[in-house]
Amino acid sequence: MSVDPRIARITDRIRDRSGQSRAGYLRRTAAVARAFPANAALSCANVAHAVAALPPGEKHLATAGTAPRVGIVTAYNDMLSAHQPYAGYPDLIRGTIRAAGGVAQVAGGVPAMCDGITQGQPGMELSLFSRDVIAMGTAVALSHNTFDAALMLGICDKIVPGLLIGALQFGHLPVIFVPAGPMGSGLPNPEKSRIRQLYATGQVGREALLRCETDSYHSPGTCTFFGTANSNQLLMEVMGLHLPGAAFVPPGTPLRDALTRQAALRALEIAARGPAYTPISDVVDERAIVNAMVALMATGGSTNHTIHLVAIAAAAGIRITWDDFDEVSRATPLLARIYPNGPADINQFHAAGGIGLLTGALLDAGLLDGDAVTVTGPLSGRRIEPAMEDDGRLAWRAAPSESRDPGVLRTLADPFDPEGGLRLLGGNLGRGVMKISAVRPEHRIIEAPALVFDSQEAFVAAHRAGALQRDFVACVRFQGPRANGMPELHALTPILGALQDQGFKVALITDGRMSGASGKVPMVIHLSPEAAAGGPLLRVRDGDMIRIDAERGQVGALVEDAAWQARAAEPITAPTSDDGLDRGLGRGLFGLFRAHALSAEDGATSFG
Repeated sequence: MSVDPRIARITDRIRDRSGQSRAGYLRRTAAVARAFPANAALSCANVAHAVAALPPGEKHLATAGTAPRVGIVTAYNDMLSAHQPYAGYPDLIRGTIRAAGGVAQVAGGVPAMCDGITQGQPGMELSLFSRDVIAMGTAVALSHNTFDAALMLGICDKIVPGLLIGALQFGHLPVIFVPAGPMGSGLPNPEKSRIRQLYATGQVGREALLRCETDSYHSPGTCTFFGTANSNQLLMEVMGLHLPGAAFVPPGTPLRDALTRQAALRALEIAARGPAYTPISDVVDERAIVNAMVALMATGGSTNHTIHLVAIAAAAGIRITWDDFDEVSRATPLLARIYPNGPADINQFHAAGGIGLLTGALLDAGLLDGDAVTVTGPLSGRRIEPAMEDDGRLAWRAAPSESRDPGVLRTLADPFDPEGGLRLLGGNLGRGVMKISAVRPEHRIIEAPALVFDSQEAFVAAHRAGALQRDFVACVRFQGPRANGMPELHALTPILGALQDQGFKVALITDGRMSGASGKVPMVIHLSPEAAAGGPLLRVRDGDMIRIDAERGQVGALVEDAAWQARAAEPITAPTSDDGLDRGLGRGLFGLFRAHALSAEDGATSFG
């Protein structure tokens, strides 16, 4: 089926805008492939170091120069529930590739931090920039130039974007991402949200909140809400970097292990010396990036990808803007209701038909480009889902064409909303984004006085002092990448949600981030330019009337223009700690990242 003219027009515009940078990326990729085929440029000493730790049989294969070699980059640690299952993956992959006549080695490990652990803590100020650290770690891991293909083991928020940005620096290498799957469903999401709000308003104590949280996050696997981690997995499939249907198969199951083995075998097939050579530069092109945007909008995925996808695209020489996201969203119906867009979790989405059904529906509508290259062939062939045969073999069957649960997942015949999940807003306060799919229509337009805060802590203190029992728009500034690394401001969500439930008109405007599971309160986030770069959020004063109209994509202070412009001369600087604590706990090491960070709209990357 042909591509929808609106999507084709966006793709063509991106292709035209990216012409020079994309051509440069492909030239560099081709030059590297010609100059440095795996092993060919290595001296005998180079080779000896690279194979010294291999068992004798594999060492012989590696030094003979004919066996394909696969590098593994892993984000394993056993502190993150999503990454704990990766402990045994390298052995499983090595054994599979050895049996097929190849050699696999763990090329390197990258850090993986959990936003759930660092929410509201100083470590959250390292979170966004950990993506760039991971990208650099991936480049270091692959720098030995001994591999014909690579496997990436990573799932969560900044880890997958970092791995992908790093892998794209080796555009001549075939790369497959290998997921580990979600944990089982725990406490229902509406109940979790209810208890968090009760705690925020002092109606239950810490013991009740801790029981709620541990009942929600309870075992190995990815958290089950539709935040950035699960949005990552959706995008990796639609961009063609996973095996079909691999994202949401639970860990510790025969099907999960079979998919991991098959990913290893497929890496050999698409490797530089394999029968179906498919470098990552062929997979991640303009079509793949637009396909990712479409899938994000169709499911109401994480707002963090308005940052990450920009940085990922730039790593492949592709230039996308928030206007592209907004235009894609207005062309893409909302087909999924997964928390916080609805009560269901990712396991219910998977059971309802999951990515196979979603992909088929979007292909039928021409909203996905089926000719886009994937690690298993064209995207049009991915209307399938994996299953185990009775004899223990892995097989793929046709994905359902009708939802098994229309309350969670639908087709184009009956969407939840005619437009997608995210919205761009602009005005005299700059440009920001909102997860509009999580906000009820009656809350999408608000006009209320501003309350200005310079930190998340100041907002929480005002709440505890009883100063927030009113209509207001919280303007929380100095939370952008240059100010403090752009932490997620998760502590604001239950307070604002409780106030909204009490009948107050409340909203948030910030140059910071919210969780990838941004919720029911209207929130204009990622405001660019940020306050620390002189952005217009600096001009807001307590009591200024603020208007947010998410339907029309407008956000602004209702201040007479001459008075508004006059405020620009008033110097306001980001608050700092006299004792230097604001740069303690590792944050001082990230000064270089903060100093060079681009705006959120430009991907908040420090690579420039």
